[in-house]
Amino acid sequence: MRTIIVEKKSSKGIVMGNVYLVEKQDLKPRQDMINEDQIELEVASYDKAVAKAVSELEVLAKDNEIFAAHVELAKDIALYEGVVNRIRNEKQNAEIALRNTEEEYCAIFDMMDDEYMRERSADLKDICNRFMRILKGLEERDFSGIREKVILVAEDLAPSDTAKLNLNYVLGFITKLGGVTSHVSIMARSLGLPALVGVSEILDEVKGNEFVILDANEGRIYIDPSDDFVAEFKLKADEFARKQKELEEASHLPAVTTDGRKVKVCANVGSVEDVKNMLKFSPDGIGLFRSEFLYMENTHFPTEEEQFEAYKEAAVLCGKEVIIRTLDIGGDKELSYYDFEAEENPFLGFRAIRISLELVDVFKAQLRALLRASAFGDVRIMYPMIISMEELTRANEILEICKKELAAEGKAFNENIKVGMMIETPASVIQAEEFAKHVDFFSIGTNDLTQYMLVVDRGNKKISKLYDTFHPAVLKCIKRVIDAGHAQNIEVGMCGEFAADDKGTGLLLGMGLDEFSVSAGSIPEVKDKIRKSSYNEAKAVADRIGDAYTIDEVMKLL
Repeated sequence: MRTIIVEKKSSKGIVMGNVYLVEKQDLKPRQDMINEDQIELEVASYDKAVAKAVSELEVLAKDNEIFAAHVELAKDIALYEGVVNRIRNEKQNAEIALRNTEEEYCAIFDMMDDEYMRERSADLKDICNRFMRILKGLEERDFSGIREKVILVAEDLAPSDTAKLNLNYVLGFITKLGGVTSHVSIMARSLGLPALVGVSEILDEVKGNEFVILDANEGRIYIDPSDDFVAEFKLKADEFARKQKELEEASHLPAVTTDGRKVKVCANVGSVEDVKNMLKFSPDGIGLFRSEFLYMENTHFPTEEEQFEAYKEAAVLCGKEVIIRTLDIGGDKELSYYDFEAEENPFLGFRAIRISLELVDVFKAQLRALLRASAFGDVRIMYPMIISMEELTRANEILEICKKELAAEGKAFNENIKVGMMIETPASVIQAEEFAKHVDFFSIGTNDLTQYMLVVDRGNKKISKLYDTFHPAVLKCIKRVIDAGHAQNIEVGMCGEFAADDKGTGLLLGMGLDEFSVSAGSIPEVKDKIRKSSYNEAKAVADRIGDAYTIDEVMKLL
């Protein structure tokens, strides 16, 4: 038996079965340059490829809304012009022009601070691979021949691949590429399938039809195990499946501790499709709606009407509180249709609320859409990356202007809409006591807060081990923010990954956190953890941790 240990755990579960190796198509572009006479022929070939790809995606979009955004991206004028300009101006053939343009755009995604955003380059790669396949005259990958229960092993799986799978036969996924927020991970979690991604050695270690055990709970892949080992794991898999079923069946129950403290467990989403997928887990609302995806997946700044329809649908579908974060994009998260100036350090540059306060018309379109949507549900507005009272005051002044405009136009909105802010910088932590007097709620963004507090770039592998939310300085920041909010009787939530951490959940409960906002698939476990916990006991632990000075001390107390 051979064992592979994996750090990235995408979607929990234990399954066993034969490997189905997904064939990798040869999509390498031809390298020849073209002459003047061939330019229009290459452009025409590319035009046909785009038209066919759009047609294929429109068919897929009828059954799965995730492909609606793919259709728009396939029609993206900047992407199209990037390819055609390379053909015409640099005499590149259509294939190499496509690949070079793809690499240029993916580099923009890969620079982004938000991991979820970085993984969106998978959408672009999927679309460009579709173009390339058509240019090369290749057929789509066919999974119709799968007629037994298998574990898919592939270099990567695109959204269009997973849409064609027969889930009666697919037990789980293992991919060489990808991250925990890549589409294959998201798809696996939404379908309840175990998955491990970013397994760099997987294609070298397994053969087609080889028997494997995929333990996505512990991050283990067992290749060619003994009969006794299989029997042992069969019991383990059955027990896990039983517990998961119990968790999901109990997810409709409120998150109330054994001694009666009730907290909210909400979902983080990025689209209306995510809202639909979260409903089966009975969240207490949406703690974070990432509005930037309406901008990222568009060819222009989305209009007030386009945004209104999306926010309204989310509010109606959810039926509970919906906290929508205003545009959180910037120097490291570029838009194809807006010319951002190059910055030496985009993480500390023109981003988030700074952009909104600069591009006032863009900000007003979003605020007006949010206000109008508030007539259809409990929509709440949250400003990102606020560092000063001046920023908060200016944002609220613009909001008041929007309210007056809508009132004059006779358009309905909630006059008393709740407005909050992200706490994700040392500056906002230090001023939390003052900010709490001027907002209706806080939401702590632990991903950025940890990075800025510890001066650690999570993407830098050399120092990424220093990134740890259990660092006493970060924990003291979190406690200070919670206390500051409660002193003014406002709710304090958290929408960072830490809220779903097994040990973090109990610690945050003891600190007094009011709302845990996590990925939809994590809701049953977080609720279960809270229901089995005593608030008073968790508080006693949190109080002791407040005196800790090292991460080791913190972990020993947990």
